[in-house]
Amino acid sequence: MSPQFSEEDIQEEQTHFSNVVTTFRQYAQYSLTANNRRRKDLYTLPHADKALLDSIGYRRKLQEIEAAILANADFLNKIVANPEIFGHNVSLGKDCDVERDEGLEDSESPLQSSERLAGQGDASYSHGHSHPNANEAKIPDPRKANGQGQARYRPTDFDMDKLRSTLKQFVRDWSEDGKAERDLCYEPMKRALEEYFEGRDRRTIRVLIPGAGLGRLAYDVAKLGFACQGNEFSHYMLLSSYLILNRTEAIGEHTIYPYIHSFSNIPSKAALLRPVKIPDVLPSDLPPGSDFSLVAGDFEEIYGAEDTGESEPHSGQWDAVLTCFFIDTAKNIVNYLRVIHRILAPGGVWINLGPLLWHFENNSTSDPSIELDLEEVKALMRKMGFRLSDERTIETSYTSNDQSMLGYIYKTAFWKATKNQESA
Repeated sequence: MSPQFSEEDIQEEQTHFSNVVTTFRQYAQYSLTANNRRRKDLYTLPHADKALLDSIGYRRKLQEIEAAILANADFLNKIVANPEIFGHNVSLGKDCDVERDEGLEDSESPLQSSERLAGQGDASYSHGHSHPNANEAKIPDPRKANGQGQARYRPTDFDMDKLRSTLKQFVRDWSEDGKAERDLCYEPMKRALEEYFEGRDRRTIRVLIPGAGLGRLAYDVAKLGFACQGNEFSHYMLLSSYLILNRTEAIGEHTIYPYIHSFSNIPSKAALLRPVKIPDVLPSDLPPGSDFSLVAGDFEEIYGAEDTGESEPHSGQWDAVLTCFFIDTAKNIVNYLRVIHRILAPGGVWINLGPLLWHFENNSTSDPSIELDLEEVKALMRKMGFRLSDERTIETSYTSNDQSMLGYIYKTAFWKATKNQESA
């Protein structure tokens, strides 16, 4: 076992993973309860008001929402049907009504192994230590607070918000509905990558994508013929991407209802209950011999650690790094830039697109947070040995409902940054 991880670290990781799995499995109960609140509110109204709402189909809409919740739950339960493949001993507690599958032995901790699990596509996974970011903050365990020992974990509102966001992420990355938004972000990055390495054998070009999410950008880059590795540490993303990349057999195999959780700013029932089919491509159709992998763990811990000879060396080994809506997840942006610079090969390129929505700003977990403006970020990059080019602004949304009455637009920063030869 690596000495940098204590038994407490391992137990914390196991507990967090188990809680995430429980969140997936409790989606139906939580969401049906929320929808039932609407029904109870309806019954508090005067009879005349209820009759009017019945006449426009409000009660019927609530019934349709319930059916959509159950459809989502069926999909989410598929994602966590066999969580033990990730090497964690999942304990669901004495009150849980979900059967456990037999999995790996307790000694097979992901902190002890770099084993890659190949699924039915060409994607593979390797496992390392990971921890929550600002969007996956540590929440006090209700079991401990209630003195219940091994009682079932009760997901919080924050947990469920992460899960609902994951459903919207599926739309962005793996549906035809998300193509327009996806193309605004991914296409400029892929074009820049192809142009930079024009005339080179793409199979020899190693591309790293930190914050890979559900893996679509990494998949697209591998589809172009590059050797591509994605990196992700959110358990919500890792569990979900494993299903879509390794356990999906047909285009449009799954149907989800990602917009049913809020009735605000919805123009019609059709927009609220809009089904989305995923995936829009078959993830297993990568060309034979494609080099495509996803690595679970914290970006700084995996790629920023000094080479020990126990794992794949990263210093100077990556020809390109692509970051999309990623760099503002840093607690210390200086170290993010340092790691990217260190792992790039001399003359390598970093292609970025994203905002500066600093995830740890005003956090409640006492984490440090260095929040720079865009000019400061670029000045820091130059001081650390990057040469910037193709700097521009690209306007895009992020996991938005294009039929909503409300939308947010990011004015994202795009750039290509090459590692100066003399700074290698």
